[in-house]
Amino acid sequence: MAVRPILVLPDKRLRAVSTAVARVDKEVRALVEDMFETMYDAPGVGLAAVQIGVPKRVIIVDPTRGEEEKRPVALMNPELVWSSEEQDIVEEGCLSIPEITEDVERASKVKVRYLDLHGKSRELEAEGLLARVLQHEIDHTNGVLFIDYISRLKRQRIIKKFAKAAKRAG
Repeated sequence: MAVRPILVLPDKRLRAVSTAVARVDKEVRALVEDMFETMYDAPGVGLAAVQIGVPKRVIIVDPTRGEEEKRPVALMNPELVWSSEEQDIVEEGCLSIPEITEDVERASKVKVRYLDLHGKSRELEAEGLLARVLQHEIDHTNGVLFIDYISRLKRQRIIKKFAKAAKRAG
């Protein structure tokens, strides 16, 4: 297991559409282990493989906080099969866009179909924070970032800020 570097805006790889996992094998399970170590180290509540430079449809989530018992879930080839009409607007952030949060509107409840670590097809119904994290991470597998849900002006300011920081650093 290893903590891997997390890609940060404006890295163009964050916009890559991830490819499906053909089968859940030793390599995929090792990737998931690294992803959990990376996410917990950050710390975060979700991570997509593309955020560590692996454009595969693999996401992990654990919406627990602080001293709560951990509830990690790994999802391969996750797809949203249902989302509620009811929406919530909640402040969201992202490990690939550090120190930026914005209000984002998302479905309050969702149902996701995915493959588990044994390659078995499963469904997960979620609401609240878990529903939000699942939607956020599935978006990553499609090259979509949470800033795509905010006004164009705000989004352009954020992108410009990160492009300047990358130029100074590199």
